[in-house]
Amino acid sequence: MKEALLFDQGMLSENDLFNPFALTDVLTEFSGEQNQPIIHFWQLPQTLILGMKDSRVPYFDQALRAVQAKKYRLVLRNAGGLGVISDPGILNISLILPKDSLLKGSIDEGYQAMVDWLTATRFGELGLEVGEVADSYCPGKFDLSINGKKIAGIAQRRIKDGVAIMLYLSVTGDQTFRGEVVRTFYQSGLKDSFGNDYPPVNPASMTTLNDQSPFEVSIPVVKTELLQAIDYRDQTAELKQFYQLTEYQRRIEKMQQRNLLIQEALNDL
Repeated sequence: MKEALLFDQGMLSENDLFNPFALTDVLTEFSGEQNQPIIHFWQLPQTLILGMKDSRVPYFDQALRAVQAKKYRLVLRNAGGLGVISDPGILNISLILPKDSLLKGSIDEGYQAMVDWLTATRFGELGLEVGEVADSYCPGKFDLSINGKKIAGIAQRRIKDGVAIMLYLSVTGDQTFRGEVVRTFYQSGLKDSFGNDYPPVNPASMTTLNDQSPFEVSIPVVKTELLQAIDYRDQTAELKQFYQLTEYQRRIEKMQQRNLLIQEALNDL
């Protein structure tokens, strides 16, 4: 694969919650146009990132309040899927590729590229398992588990000629509490229908990479392991040029508009 460009946003502030979603879209389009692989790392402070389906729970306003009571912010993202937690112990990783770099161009091939990348690190020696963990939050066919407990989920977003394969990786922290936050959202939002058409979240179904590793794991350790397994050039200092693009600003505005749903629901209470 052609040398990848690295853009590491680190930990963003609570005023920049929309930033990584807008940037991912811009980088994905850029990747396709320039035939350029990209690596994108980012983190958010304590936040529940919701998918569009989550906004359709019957008691959406009550679900939002229940999450706020646990000191988590809320963001409605610009892609499908269901809710995931982001906080200082979670690393979000995107492998952004030109569609043409995938031999068959299939969705599964994109997911497998992320699995192969993580497997190429020391973490691949821990017995990574691929397959849906149905009672985790945001369950999917390419969930990653160790000893039967989920540590990561993978999503995918395609824009023009670019593909973003996005990994949510639970590295450190209290994963049980994270599960409780998401479970609270669905219990409050669905009430007697909890578990119907949305995951019956069991906090015990998930764990962290650190808890499953014989060696100490941290966010910097994970980044180092991943970067050692791929050819890359650090372009983080060049992020400013993407923030200044008209397309980036347009996507920020779309995120702001989408997230009015959350503000309006909270104002109704």
